[in-house]
Amino acid sequence: MSYLNQKTIKNSISFSGIGLHTGVNINVSIKPANPDTGIIFKRVDLHNNNIVYPNFLNVTSTSLNTTISNEFGVKVSTIEHLMGALFGLGIDNVIIELDNEEVPILDGSAKEFIEKIIPAGFEISEAPIKIIKINKKVEFKHENRSISIEPSKLSLDINFELNYENPIIGKQNNKINVYEDNLEDIFNSRTFCLFEDIEAIKKVGLAKGGSLDNAIVVKDNKILNEGGLRNSKEFVNHKILDCIGDLFTSGYRIIGSVVCSKGGHYLTNELLKKVFKNSQNFSIIEIKERNLPHTLINKSLLKSIA
Repeated sequence: MSYLNQKTIKNSISFSGIGLHTGVNINVSIKPANPDTGIIFKRVDLHNNNIVYPNFLNVTSTSLNTTISNEFGVKVSTIEHLMGALFGLGIDNVIIELDNEEVPILDGSAKEFIEKIIPAGFEISEAPIKIIKINKKVEFKHENRSISIEPSKLSLDINFELNYENPIIGKQNNKINVYEDNLEDIFNSRTFCLFEDIEAIKKVGLAKGGSLDNAIVVKDNKILNEGGLRNSKEFVNHKILDCIGDLFTSGYRIIGSVVCSKGGHYLTNELLKKVFKNSQNFSIIEIKERNLPHTLINKSLLKSIA
C-alpha cells in the first residue's frame, strides 16, 4: 500500500489535559475516519450544530492561538499544535471529539500528540491523496511583518525569522523542508511568552491554564523553566510548528516555499485567504505513485509508523 494514499488512524485514542487559555480540563478522543472525510472537530458537550471544520475561512481568532468556528458560533480553539502533528504524520482523515472548546495544550508542543497518535497505528486506504500546488507567488504584509508563498518543485519549505528585543530570544532564523528533514526539534518545541506580558494576557481572559509545565517563560536574560530549552532554536522552531498547523487549514498538504518574517497565526491565515481568492494561484492535484514518487509525509516519521 502506498504512502501516497489517504491515511487515518487504525485505533481510537483518548487523552485529557488543561486548556491553555480556558484553564479547564478537556477530554479528547481521536477516531478513524473514511477517505475524503478530512479533519473534523466535534464538540461532544453540545448536542446540536457541534461540527467545526478546520478551514482557513472558519478561523475567527488568531490572538495567541488559532480558533475556528462554525456558522452557529460553536468554536474550537488552540488547534494549531494538533493540526501540525496530523500534518507531520501524514494523516488525512480523523474525527476529533472534545468536550469543551479548546484542544488541550499538554506540554505546549506537538510532542505528546505525536507520541499518543503513533501507537494507535495507521490505516492506509485505496484513495489517493490530494495536494495543493502553488502556481504563483503570493505575499501578505502587515506593518513590519510579512509572509509569502511561491512555487516549489516537490517540497514544502518554510523559512521563518523572528526578532525580539529580549536578549534570550533575540533574532532567530530556521529553514526546513517539511517532507524531508528530521522535524523532531520542530514538534518538540514549546510555546513561549515574556514574563512581562503575562499580566496583560490574563487581563484579556487568556492563558488561564498557562504554567511552566506548558510554556517557556522568559524574564529578562533568564529562562524560568527548569531545564531550559529543548533545542537551541526552540523559539523559532515553535513558530514553524504553528505555521505548519495553520497551513493545514488549507485542507491538504501543500507544495510550495514559505518565507515568513515576524509572523504568526494572523499572517498565515491572511496568506491562505489571499492564495485561494484567485484560482490561478494554485492547483489541486490528485497524487498517484506513478506520476509523483514522493511521500509528501515527513520521512523521518515513517520508521515510527512502520
